[in-house]
Amino acid sequence: MALSQRLFDAIVDGNAQLAKSLVEEELRAGADPMALVAETMIPAMDQVGKLFQEEEFFVPELLLSGRAMKAAMEPLRPLLAAAGAKPAGVVIAGTVKGDLHDIGKNLVISMLEGAGFKIIDLGTDVSPQKFIDAIREHQPQIICLSALLTVTMTAMKTTIDAVKEAGLRHSVKILVGGAPLSERYAMEIGADGYSETATEAVELARRLVRLEK
Repeated sequence: MALSQRLFDAIVDGNAQLAKSLVEEELRAGADPMALVAETMIPAMDQVGKLFQEEEFFVPELLLSGRAMKAAMEPLRPLLAAAGAKPAGVVIAGTVKGDLHDIGKNLVISMLEGAGFKIIDLGTDVSPQKFIDAIREHQPQIICLSALLTVTMTAMKTTIDAVKEAGLRHSVKILVGGAPLSERYAMEIGADGYSETATEAVELARRLVRLEK
């Protein structure tokens, strides 16, 4: 089996140690780092997303594949940076103020990283000001707000309003997600989009970045 197919399978299967060692083997054999990412690794994560949508994969498999992708990227990051490779986009992600849940956020982050986005993870219980500071520092195209509790949903609107008041709303697209949310609520609070699953979040992020370009 070709190295590239083995790498593809290692990421899909969630084998982080094997995925990293295969990348290192590919690099020793003279593989182009950008081609590895674009032609093997991102398609592998797209396949993971497809399997999740078809209910052949579930949350544990998604997390394992995301971990394998992250491990595979380790030896590539300095090479990509040296070559001036640009990410698909820059995304700031965080669970809003008052909410300590992070499984959903981490799933979305894994899938977005697998799709080639640079992620700044602010963690949980993130205040509006912390989002604002991160926007100013990192100049992202997208912000992802997560909430799992009904009582913390209102913090999403508070955050969006704060971004507006800071004069930064025009520069970013804001995506929201979490168990208690709906498309209607997302539109009511002024978000640019809502996704029910991590794979939908990737497609939405890709679409919004393409529109920006």
